[in-house]
Amino acid sequence: MPLYKYKALTEEGKAMSGVIDADSYFMAKEKLHKKQVLITQISEFEKKSKEIFLEPSLLLSFTRELGQLLHAGLPLYESLLTIEEKYQKHKAHSLFLDLCDRLKGGSSLAAAFARYPKTFDQVYLSMIQAAEQSGSLVHALDELKELITRQQKLKKQLFSALAYPSFLATFCFIVLISLLIFVIPSMKELFEGRELHPMTYCVLGVSNFLIEYGFFLFSSFLTLGIIAFFLFKRRKTKILMQKNLLKVPFIKDLILQSALIKFCRSASVLLESGVPLMETLMLSRKLMKNPLLEEAVESAEKGVIEGKKLSEELKKSPHIPQLMIRMLSIAEETGKMSNMLQNISEIYDENLEKDLSQLTAMLQPALLIVLGAVVGLVVLSILLPLTDVSSFVST
Repeated sequence: MPLYKYKALTEEGKAMSGVIDADSYFMAKEKLHKKQVLITQISEFEKKSKEIFLEPSLLLSFTRELGQLLHAGLPLYESLLTIEEKYQKHKAHSLFLDLCDRLKGGSSLAAAFARYPKTFDQVYLSMIQAAEQSGSLVHALDELKELITRQQKLKKQLFSALAYPSFLATFCFIVLISLLIFVIPSMKELFEGRELHPMTYCVLGVSNFLIEYGFFLFSSFLTLGIIAFFLFKRRKTKILMQKNLLKVPFIKDLILQSALIKFCRSASVLLESGVPLMETLMLSRKLMKNPLLEEAVESAEKGVIEGKKLSEELKKSPHIPQLMIRMLSIAEETGKMSNMLQNISEIYDENLEKDLSQLTAMLQPALLIVLGAVVGLVVLSILLPLTDVSSFVST
C-alpha cells in the first residue's frame, strides 16, 4: 500500500503534517477528510527507505515495546500498529507505517526490517529471521533488547571516560590561545625598553608568531585534519594505526577488551537464537570495528570450515588473550559455546569498567597539573615584567 505525505489544518486552524497509507491518492484524501481536516498539500511519499533510520535510543524503545506487546498476547501486526500509532508525530513515523504496510501485505518481519539497513544491522536481521523460523520471536526481541542495552552502556562508559578530560583540555587550550593572542599583545607597551626575563621573552615570541602566522597555522591544521580523516577511512591506514596503538600497554587493553566484548556478546546472542556458527562468526566480527581482530576471526573461520577447532585457530593470533582461548576450548568440549561467550563478555566488561575508572582517576589530575602549569607559566611571564614596572614607579 503506497504512502502519502500531507499537510493540513485542523478545525481550530492548527497546522499539521504526517504520512498516511492508502490504496490510491483519492483514498488518502478520503481518509484525511474523515479526520475532519482541511488538506493543503498531499503527494506520494518518495523518501527512500535507506534514508530513514531510528536513533539507537529509539531502536531500543521499539525493540522493548514490540517484545512487551507480543509477550502480552497481541498479534504481530496489531503490535506494530500500536507502536505506529504511538509515534504518529515522530519524524520516523513513516518507517513504522511502512513496516505495518509490508507486514499486512504478507512480508516477513525480517524482510520488512531489511529495507532499513541503517537501523537494523545484520545481527538484528539474522536473529529476527532465525526467530521467525523457530517461532521464538519474543525471546529473540528480549535478547536483542539486552544486547542493544549493553552496547549503549559500553559506548557511554567510553564516552564518560574521555568527555571530561577532553572538555578540560579544550577549555585550557582556549584560555591559553586567548592569553597569547589578545591579552599579551595589549600589554606590549609595558615591556618595551626593559630587560625581559627569558621566560617572558619566549612567551612574547610565541605570541608574535601566532599573531603573524596564526591563520596559516589554522589552515594547515585544518587541511591536515581533513587529509587524516580520509586516510583513516582506508583499511590499510586503520590497520597501521591499530598496530601502533596495540604497542601502548594500557591503551592496548582498552582496545582489545572493548572489541572482544562486542564480539562475544553478539556471538552469544546469535548462537542462542539458533544462528549457525559460521554465520555467527561472520556477523559478530563486523561489529568489532577492529581490522586486526577482524582478520584474526576471518582467518579462524577458514580453519573452522576445514574442521578445525575455533580455539586452536584463534590461538594463532597474538592479539587474542589466552583467557579467551582457554575458555573457548572448554566450551568446545562441553558444547556450551553460547554460555561461555556470555561469560567471557561479562569478564571483559568488568575489566574494562575497572580500567576506565582507573584511567579517569589518573588522567583528570594529570591534565589539571600539566595544563595548570602551562597556563600558570604564561601568566607568570606576564606578571614578572609588571612587578619590575611597579617597583620602578615606586622608586
